[in-house]
Amino acid sequence: MKIVAVTSPTEYEIHLFHEGNLLKSYNLFGAHIQVIDNIKGTRFCVWAPNAREVRLVGNFNNWIGNGYSLEKVNNEGIWTGFFTDINEGDIYKYEIISTSGSVILKSDPYAFYSELRPNTASIVHDINKYHWKDDKWLKQKKSKSIENQPFMIYECHLGSWKLKDDGTLLSYKELVGQIVPYVKEHGFTHIEILPIVEHPLDKSWGYQGTGYFSATSRFGAPEDLMYFIDQCHQSDIGVILDWVPGHFCKDSHGLYMFDGGPTYDYQKEADRENRVWGTANFDLGKTEVQSFLISNAIFWVENYHIDGFRVDAVANMLYWPNQGDQLHKNEHAANFLQKLNNAISTFDPTVLMIAEDSTDWPKVTTPVKDGGLGFHYKWNMGWMNDMLSYMEATPYERVNMHNKVTFSLLYAFSERFVLPLSHDEVVHGKKSLLNKMPGDYWSKFAQLRLFYGYFISHPGKKLLFMGGEFGQFDEWKDLEELDWMLEEYDMHRGIRTYYKDLMKVYQKYKALYENDHHYSGFEWIDADNNEQNIFSFIRKGKNEQDFLVIVCNFSQTTYNDFKVGVPTETIYKEVINSDDVKYGGSGQINKKPIKVVNDSFHGRPYHVTMTIPSFGMSILRPVKKRGEIKKNGTKKVCSDVISRG
Repeated sequence: MKIVAVTSPTEYEIHLFHEGNLLKSYNLFGAHIQVIDNIKGTRFCVWAPNAREVRLVGNFNNWIGNGYSLEKVNNEGIWTGFFTDINEGDIYKYEIISTSGSVILKSDPYAFYSELRPNTASIVHDINKYHWKDDKWLKQKKSKSIENQPFMIYECHLGSWKLKDDGTLLSYKELVGQIVPYVKEHGFTHIEILPIVEHPLDKSWGYQGTGYFSATSRFGAPEDLMYFIDQCHQSDIGVILDWVPGHFCKDSHGLYMFDGGPTYDYQKEADRENRVWGTANFDLGKTEVQSFLISNAIFWVENYHIDGFRVDAVANMLYWPNQGDQLHKNEHAANFLQKLNNAISTFDPTVLMIAEDSTDWPKVTTPVKDGGLGFHYKWNMGWMNDMLSYMEATPYERVNMHNKVTFSLLYAFSERFVLPLSHDEVVHGKKSLLNKMPGDYWSKFAQLRLFYGYFISHPGKKLLFMGGEFGQFDEWKDLEELDWMLEEYDMHRGIRTYYKDLMKVYQKYKALYENDHHYSGFEWIDADNNEQNIFSFIRKGKNEQDFLVIVCNFSQTTYNDFKVGVPTETIYKEVINSDDVKYGGSGQINKKPIKVVNDSFHGRPYHVTMTIPSFGMSILRPVKKRGEIKKNGTKKVCSDVISRG
């Protein structure tokens, strides 16, 4: 095969790549269909610094690389070539001859499309064919700050949300007609998709990738995923990708020891090998790896209109094990994350960066210019662990675990948090959220409804893994679809109705979302009632008139005529009660407006008397009446309106 032209990268491109600042390196590397000197062909470019020779093999040359050698551009190992007989749809790999003489077959790290597993070759593909129709979504994103908006994420594994009747996977296009209206109906604002970069093993859920620029072909072509995201946007649903820049799988065709030596991975074996997951760690201090990973994030935003990233395993990046099992800070990772977040913010400031971080690393959500890592949000793993351990305990044990609930409010405003109820908590023998709840059948559902009410009311944005909205009873089965047949049962239908109503309340009342990240948005009424396992508090919006009173009873006792201190002298109405019969409850709710008593309680000038159901949660709103009402000892005239938060 004759190379009719060689299009070398410019010196500037080479400089930026090796410097770690070629932030759209996918425009240079990989396979690109081009016309050069009026001749159409495909240009290839790859970084293989430890290679002695690089050749192309594929269906176009019977997998024999003779005559298909790439030219080495510089001593740092960039190789390129232009071939007229390689066209869109052709499959290929790089045949790399290492300095030791061994022959290695590798998929293209920058491939835009890959073969369906178990095949592993890359596919030549034009990524720029799709015509987007989400201009309205992109425009409105720029005018809103998610910090002051409802933000409820539906975490989803596309391979097990729902399957075809024969058990095979739904395509991206087939998923659109089912999951998009479903997510919309249930009040979620965003879908978070578990990693969909190309990966060899279904059981890895995409967390062990090989093709970082390839949307997995399990569900269709790249344009099919673009259509999926486009339809989400047209339905006012954002799309967040679970993204793994810390480590990658060690399958022979992937990034591991790419050219016979450590290329994307660390030089030292102790740093390179991630023995917990059987993967290899990215060398985050290597500038070429920085160009690769930051470009990858920008690629998903530019070409797939992704709205944000949940960055996986940040703790594993920030700290690495050294001698004697001690953890040491990885400054390379911290510097990389700062550089990543700055680059994404510069490219598109609307893109959300969310850290899955379980460490006490300071200032994770502080801007880089102020010494932080620069994320917008951090998962509140402490809240999740404390609350799940509290919920799994019996009511009698909870008496001595009161601080599990209150502790999170000591640090709730130190970072901007997302409260995660994620896939990690309902798999590998951990049981589903519903089955974590102690007690009999009815009590499990009652406590899950109560827990969801507290979840929605606690400061912070929210994430729920699929199936939780209808009370999946079994833990997540990653190779089967969700147990949709449960919706035939009253209690599961009830909890689904409850969750939808809870989402309507969440989106309606500003007090539940507008002031999530500031101490002025939350105030305890009574945080000390461990004997009765009851917590009461106030959520407040930016306007002091926008507030709600929340009461949560984590005991199995129903309390009638229960006194709760309130801040204003007005009538209160119950917005939602988890014990309503339509949700599967016993009906111990407060149907009538609750009159205020001009008598101090809980350190408040007034109080109300209400019913607190067993394992129940109630949200009250103030009703402002025409006439004079007292507030903080003064008289104020209000119009006849209902506070909507």
